[in-house]
Amino acid sequence: MSLACYTGCAVANDERIAVTILVRRNGPYRVYGPARLVDQDGNEFEIPPGDWFTLCRCGQSENKPFCDSTHKQIDFRPETCVRMEADSALDDASSRS
Repeated sequence: MSLACYTGCAVANDERIAVTILVRRNGPYRVYGPARLVDQDGNEFEIPPGDWFTLCRCGQSENKPFCDSTHKQIDFRPETCVRMEADSALDDASSRS
C-alpha cells in the first residue's frame, strides 16, 4: 500500500533504533520508532502513545502537525511516489521528443 518509505536511526542508551516514515497512499505520513517532533523553536510536541503516529500531509488537519483523517473528506490525491531510475530515463526521453 505504501508508495515511499524513509528509514533512519535514532540513538537511545547507546543503541541505534530504526525510525521509519511511511508515505501512505492518499494519506498521512506514518512514523514508526522513537522519533522526536519539534517545532521551529525547538519545542517538543507530545507524541501520542503507541508504536506509531501520523503526520498531516494534506494540510487541512485541525490537529496539525498530526493527522485527523481530513484527507479522506477532501479526497486528497497527491502524486507522491518513489521514482525509479528507469522511469526517470523514460520521462527524459519522452520530454526530448
